[in-house]
Amino acid sequence: MKQKRDLFLCITCLLIAFLLTLSDGRQKDEALAARIAPEILRFHVLANSDSSEDQTLKLKVRTMLLNSIYEDLGEKASLEETKDYVLSHKNSLERQAEHYMKKLGYDYPAHMELTNCYFPTKTYGDMVFPCGNYEAVRVKIGEGKGRNWWCVLYPPLCFTDSSYAVVPDTSKTILKSSMVESDYKKISQENPKIHIRFKLADLLSKPEPTAQKTLQAP
Repeated sequence: MKQKRDLFLCITCLLIAFLLTLSDGRQKDEALAARIAPEILRFHVLANSDSSEDQTLKLKVRTMLLNSIYEDLGEKASLEETKDYVLSHKNSLERQAEHYMKKLGYDYPAHMELTNCYFPTKTYGDMVFPCGNYEAVRVKIGEGKGRNWWCVLYPPLCFTDSSYAVVPDTSKTILKSSMVESDYKKISQENPKIHIRFKLADLLSKPEPTAQKTLQAP
């Protein structure tokens, strides 16, 4: 009986230590996110549903909107210019998306907003963005109840396949110049390290991004 009790206590202590380590790691990630977030604008697209058709449509709308935004903005737009563009062109971008979807046979509304969302930790190309709150251009297609897609609109890191994307040197330069060197090194994976993910960590992580604060267009 004593051996079973000692084993139970040992397992309990190990579990508590593990949970404390996870909590401490997330707090550090969120603190890092709070420092770098003011220099980053993310792009977040929510599909109408998780059906294969709606998920495919989400990616098509994403590509159309990104092409339109980058074509109008050019390569040298600042963070404030990018946000100002989204706010001032919000209605026209929504109409573009709705017209595009109608041509494909879908009668979904599109809603775009500049908002503040919580994002889990994400690897994008050779950069890792820690979990935390970031300002984001959020596009909701239809009911917006399907899986989402995200990228970084500023600095320009939006690629159609983030699994194999390599962040452009120009974008790295912008990031590096806008934050302290130690923070940049933490998000840069130029010298990759092995990251071990635990299923329990995934279960305890926060849910997909949800809006907390919305900035309305003028």
